[in-house]
Amino acid sequence: MTSFLRPMVALALSLALLLSGCSENDRPLDSPVRLEGAIFGSFYQVTIADGLTQGQARELEEGLREVLEQVDASMSIYREDAELIAFNQSPVGEWQPLSNELIEVLAISQSVAESSNGAFDVTIGGLVNLWSFGSEARPREVPDDETLKARLAEVGPDSIEVDENAMQARRLRDVFVDLGGVAKGHGTDRVAAYLDGEGIEHYLVNLGGDLIARGYRDADGEPWRIGIEAPLDDRQEATQIVPVHDISIATSGDYRNYFEEEGRRFSHTIDPRTGRPIEHRVASVTVAHPSNAWADAWATAMLVLGEEESMALAREQDLKVLLLVREGEGWRSVASPAFAERFGGELSEEMNLEVR
Repeated sequence: MTSFLRPMVALALSLALLLSGCSENDRPLDSPVRLEGAIFGSFYQVTIADGLTQGQARELEEGLREVLEQVDASMSIYREDAELIAFNQSPVGEWQPLSNELIEVLAISQSVAESSNGAFDVTIGGLVNLWSFGSEARPREVPDDETLKARLAEVGPDSIEVDENAMQARRLRDVFVDLGGVAKGHGTDRVAAYLDGEGIEHYLVNLGGDLIARGYRDADGEPWRIGIEAPLDDRQEATQIVPVHDISIATSGDYRNYFEEEGRRFSHTIDPRTGRPIEHRVASVTVAHPSNAWADAWATAMLVLGEEESMALAREQDLKVLLLVREGEGWRSVASPAFAERFGGELSEEMNLEVR
């Protein structure tokens, strides 16, 4: 195992500094160090187990805030100066030069859309807004069938085209691209890449529930442990604790953001194929993948697909997937073979998994 203490860059210290002792910036911090704040209408929490000084922690926090701000400036649908808003307002049919990261996220989105037969579709922004879960701030009510049918006719993965080689994209119909199902995962990847670039070896990034773990949580080589959240409306509670090491995990669920009308519950997760909120029994989907952007997109797609279709797709794509499926007043845990293999047979038994 590599040393748990991050190598310090040699500094030329003046005689005065040597005599006066370490400055506040040089003060070692107790491990682990936690950096946290708000972003994307959610939170970020970065826990670092490498040895850090006060000055190093401050520099890292400034750097990761800058990374998150860049992602927000590119992919937000709530700020008028965002690159994505400019793309959504561009003339239909005209190619638009886009940043590397926006092209990358659009390309991931199109790939998952194709593999999931349209269960994941970033062009559904108009439908999300119609159901009052988007940026239009509409009243929370069920839209009429005629309006819903008109908006549904506009969407589809074939309504945008991405040219990765030329770093450009265009809208082929007047759709509103919403990257809510993948941008947070991309932001998590970006934070991890930043920490890697700074030489940090042992950390856990949590960006609104999207996670990346690297290295270990202490000098004894203990893995990071994360909780799989129970699908409860009124509180946060872990239903399973999973040890993780050098992997990213994203979860999509329908139990937090919803509204009710005449005793019927309407989830914020919209099925792009029907234009309506999902209504099956799958409450949440957790996907483990080397890339959190991919994990985020796959988790969203599989939440739309439901139990049977998502498990079939997980086997086809060899994806590590865990479903929490409502059953009576509780739920059951269903895992793909790749998930069970990755986290071990003993853990699978402990979690009472049904492997499908």
